[in-house]
Amino acid sequence: MPAIDIPRLHPETIEAVRERADIVDIVSEHVVLKKQGKDFVGLCPFHDDKSPSFSVSPSKQFYYCFSCGAGGNTFKFLMELGKRPFADVVLDLARRYQVSVRTLEPAKRQELQRQLSLREQLYEIVAVTAKFYEHALRQSDGQTAMTYLKTSRHLKEETIQRFQLGYSPGGWQTLYGYLVEQKRYPVELVEKAGLIVPRQASSGYYDRFRDRLMIPIHDIQGRVIGFGGRTLMDERPKYLNSPDTELFDKGKALFGLNQAKAAIAKQDRAVVVEGYFDVIALHAAGIANAVAALGTALNAAQVRQLLRYTDSKQVVLNFDADAAGVKAAARAIGEVTEMAYRGDIQLRVLNLPEGKDADDYLQNHIAEEYQALLEAAPLWLDWQIQQILEPCNLKQADQFQQGTQAVVKLLSDIANADTRTHYVRHCAEIFSQGDARLVPLLAENLLAQVRRKRRSPSERKPTLPSHPWAANSLEQAESALLRIYLHAADYRQAVVDALEERDLQFSFSHHRALWRQMTELASSATMAGDQAVNTTQQPMVSDWVEPSDGSSTKASSLVARLRDRCTESSDPISQVLHLLHLQEKTQRDILRAPLVIRAAVACMEKALCEKRYRYFLNLWAETDCAASPERHTYYQQQVYAEKKRIEELEQQRQVDFVDLAQIPWVGEFYDSLETT
Repeated sequence: MPAIDIPRLHPETIEAVRERADIVDIVSEHVVLKKQGKDFVGLCPFHDDKSPSFSVSPSKQFYYCFSCGAGGNTFKFLMELGKRPFADVVLDLARRYQVSVRTLEPAKRQELQRQLSLREQLYEIVAVTAKFYEHALRQSDGQTAMTYLKTSRHLKEETIQRFQLGYSPGGWQTLYGYLVEQKRYPVELVEKAGLIVPRQASSGYYDRFRDRLMIPIHDIQGRVIGFGGRTLMDERPKYLNSPDTELFDKGKALFGLNQAKAAIAKQDRAVVVEGYFDVIALHAAGIANAVAALGTALNAAQVRQLLRYTDSKQVVLNFDADAAGVKAAARAIGEVTEMAYRGDIQLRVLNLPEGKDADDYLQNHIAEEYQALLEAAPLWLDWQIQQILEPCNLKQADQFQQGTQAVVKLLSDIANADTRTHYVRHCAEIFSQGDARLVPLLAENLLAQVRRKRRSPSERKPTLPSHPWAANSLEQAESALLRIYLHAADYRQAVVDALEERDLQFSFSHHRALWRQMTELASSATMAGDQAVNTTQQPMVSDWVEPSDGSSTKASSLVARLRDRCTESSDPISQVLHLLHLQEKTQRDILRAPLVIRAAVACMEKALCEKRYRYFLNLWAETDCAASPERHTYYQQQVYAEKKRIEELEQQRQVDFVDLAQIPWVGEFYDSLETT
């Protein structure tokens, strides 16, 4: 689809999308989230996160990473993740949640609506095509396909209808004639839907799918987005999928997920199989938590879709037991290895006996037998150990060594020490070949090799940088002061008084921007049912305090309004998102606000004094005492005054020092005072 020239969106459209879109729903498509209290946590997608530091709050519709500081609302998440402009994100969400779009330029509204409707037209075209194929299956030309379904695949009419199976007639332009000549759909749109192909040698088009059994592919909402076509002859390829289109991306879609999601949630387990008919056969047998990738290796994005519906995060890979199936399982595991090592997914592998796929197995076995095999499916690490050692003759020294080295490499990536110890013992038992006396010695040897592998410099990964605001005690002091003002209404006047008393200003542009935004909001805000907040100097919005239970609304919360401004702004205020979100350590600072205010203001004043001290010291050094004795004496007095004030600030550490020193940036501040 061509890029849309987007006019300015009406604020009511933006607000309607904001209210309709659910941040947990959006984020969970890209991040594996786990429930933790009233919020969700997971690994941050914006940096190389090793432990869950990414928090999503459904009540606040806000995300925040306690490690890298990334944060914002649904719009900000999609903007940062895809490096996309604000209007593009809003429009995509408007389509998804069926919000009508208004613009500020009425003259452009009609053109925008026309362009937005193209996607809806594509949905209509593929839906009409699915009905066309269903109808063709029940005509005389489709009898071969119907016989194949009922005789070879043993499918009942109910299953055929449930999956909307159909047949594409064998003519070169049968579908083209129906859609373009009879239904009058624009030929360009039919081509964009992936249903017809332009001729290379001459003008015109021909049908992409001809004389094939047709399997519609649905999105999670149940809308048809593409097709898979199976040949009924010996034609190659055996399966032909729709090309990637505006609606269909085979690397993201999962066949059967729209019908499987409820069963996945109920059984707390997803089963991934290789083919369309494996999914259909399992669903027909009552095993409705099965899905399939679409001719590509299962990837991490597809796995994240599945994990949205299971609390235990259990996914079973049921690929064929032949060489191709083992390779497919290995590729799938390779995509999600990091997730499995971190514990984001409980991955299991099921290879059915006799090298069968799920469809073949169910032809001769009942569903309960398949379920029993699912329950007994080994964890992916056990399966990989089996794949490594099965071809090895451990009685041969060279193969014993090869097997040991491969196992050590596998086990050294396990982060959890208990899990690592378990598998070291398990592998030692295998290597002992039944001699229990050798197990302790082999386990000790394996463990030593694993430890060396983990300590190897070449294996170490670079450590993450510290927080962007952690390197500067002054910046942390200003942050603490602003955080108290935002989250502790009872101490707002104390913050204002402390700054005015010492005539202090914020040093960092993003802090000044936040203070300015609070001033603007405070001077213009009128709370429903309350009197308007009136101030001409500093922000005084003591009524705008966000409840600790996170139950505030976007309309009445200063913090929530600032979150929205941070999200939609590219100015320095976008750097202060971490101040709008409390964590355990910063909540403790709020509880001891008077001490923190005192320390923060002292830190800010010390920084100002040091600047003046250096300024006057330079002037004093550059002034000729003989030529300008009065100026020389004045500069000397100013140097002495600033030095004395710095010493007075040092004395303040005697007051409640034990409590204050527990705050990291306060300790840094007092350490620096002693070296001044």
